[in-house]
Amino acid sequence: MQEWLASVPAIAVYLLVGTILLVESIGIPLPGGVILVSAALLASQYGEIDPWLLAAGAAVGAASGAFCGFALGRRGGRPLLERLGRRFPRRFGPAQVAAAERSLRTWGVWAVLFGRFVAVLRIFTGPVAGVLRMPYWQFAPANACGAVLWAGVTTGVVYHLGLAAGSWLTRFSLAGLALGALLACCAVWSVRRRRRPPAPDAASAD
Repeated sequence: MQEWLASVPAIAVYLLVGTILLVESIGIPLPGGVILVSAALLASQYGEIDPWLLAAGAAVGAASGAFCGFALGRRGGRPLLERLGRRFPRRFGPAQVAAAERSLRTWGVWAVLFGRFVAVLRIFTGPVAGVLRMPYWQFAPANACGAVLWAGVTTGVVYHLGLAAGSWLTRFSLAGLALGALLACCAVWSVRRRRRPPAPDAASAD
């Protein structure tokens, strides 16, 4: 097992983390936090994964996804939030969206800057900020700085905890990466399935 883990290309880990965080930050509920924590733990046990590059990839993915979510929110407006709520009622329901709106209305750019440390805001900040028409010149720097801050702090803390805790955490980190990838695939499959038009009724066809 250790030989197999050591053979996993580091670039694959960076791309997996960055991609999942990008999709999550657009507004699709994925286990981005679990993925980043698992990858940071894995980096603490195998030197092939550079924690600095891991944090950079996570920051780029999270910031890029939020920028896309912001653009979609400005263009789609509240109907976009309603469609996402119908597709993901447990994670993107009215209560979660309302909480994100209250945070953004109350705290403004501070909610964007520090919101990634809260799972709900990490997913919803981009789209909701776009729907609320937050000025782009306010959103952009707060989003970029928030992504760097969250990715850097999370990776750094988990990496050093992993160094202190020992190699037994390797099993957890690998399981977390595998589970995160599986959940991401299931979420994408669910979205694609719901987008398919309903099959014509056989009785009506006759």
